[in-house]
Amino acid sequence: MDFLKKYEIEIENKDLLLEALTHSSYSNEHSCNNYERLEYLGDAVLELIVSDYLFNNETISEGSMTKKRASYVCEEALATYAKEVGFIPFIRVGHGQLDNINDTIVADIFEAILGVIYLEKGFEVAKKYISEVVIPHIKKGDVFLTDYKSALQESIQTDKKTLEYVLISESGPAHDKTYVVEVRIDDMIFGKGTGKSKKEAEQNAAKDAFKKRAK
Repeated sequence: MDFLKKYEIEIENKDLLLEALTHSSYSNEHSCNNYERLEYLGDAVLELIVSDYLFNNETISEGSMTKKRASYVCEEALATYAKEVGFIPFIRVGHGQLDNINDTIVADIFEAILGVIYLEKGFEVAKKYISEVVIPHIKKGDVFLTDYKSALQESIQTDKKTLEYVLISESGPAHDKTYVVEVRIDDMIFGKGTGKSKKEAEQNAAKDAFKKRAK
């Protein structure tokens, strides 16, 4: 677990770092701690560091800063940073989750690891880490979206086309359903998405369609 060495960070408390890499499905099977408390802390640290950067380097309004910050701390953005950091092979999940280490889990663990860095090394080291991992994406103007449904709607408005989300299937027990949704533009299927709620499935379908239109 030396993925932080390239940032000149050496975590002494390996147990805490392992906790940050542990999903609840694993902790339920092995009676150990998971990343959720560390994620809570890391989320707050991340918001503060990105807010501090935007305040000191942008001349945009409060509302614009809030919107811009949201795009760089959203799930898609955090999953992108996680791939660059390289901790994904070390994530611990339960047997039922092995084939589904999704962006939600990866994003949560990114924040949990930041929580560990903050606890052991302090705010300045955490800030330096985020400055190397996150801030370059802000400087480059990389685009991460939190609401693909709105983005897709805006992209087709000028075309005067109709946009519709159609639930095509739902499966699983009442407490753990999986929904599949198609997004159709002028009755043609442009994307498909799955999710644990209809809202999540619609967002994933919109994401699929938006990225196809962007190609």
